[in-house]
Amino acid sequence: MSVVAGRWQRLEGLALLAVAALAYGRTGQGWLVFAVLFLAPDLSFFGYLAGPRIGGLIYNLAHSLIGPLMLAGVGLVMDNSLVTGVALIWLAHIGLDRMLGYGLKSSEAFGITHLGTIGRARKTRPS
Repeated sequence: MSVVAGRWQRLEGLALLAVAALAYGRTGQGWLVFAVLFLAPDLSFFGYLAGPRIGGLIYNLAHSLIGPLMLAGVGLVMDNSLVTGVALIWLAHIGLDRMLGYGLKSSEAFGITHLGTIGRARKTRPS
């Protein structure tokens, strides 16, 4: 991935984080709920206990935009601010991860992502 594309995707992550957090503020839900649930998608790391293939699948399910966007749609259709708020927290988390360069995982190893390599994988894998 080119440096420009990588920076652009990180900027998109920042935009997603900012817009999701701003929208969450309009749901009327408390910021304590936001703080408590913000890191919940990272519980998917436990999938790596079953190996990189299963771990990558579970991590990607928790860090793909499809789930929170569908949940946001349900929340909006049902006019349920709690459901919408949870979806926005989830989107904000994904935005932060993408801003920091953490992408969807390869089935090879945690450090190989759609945004490039991270962590130890970056040091051992040629770019």
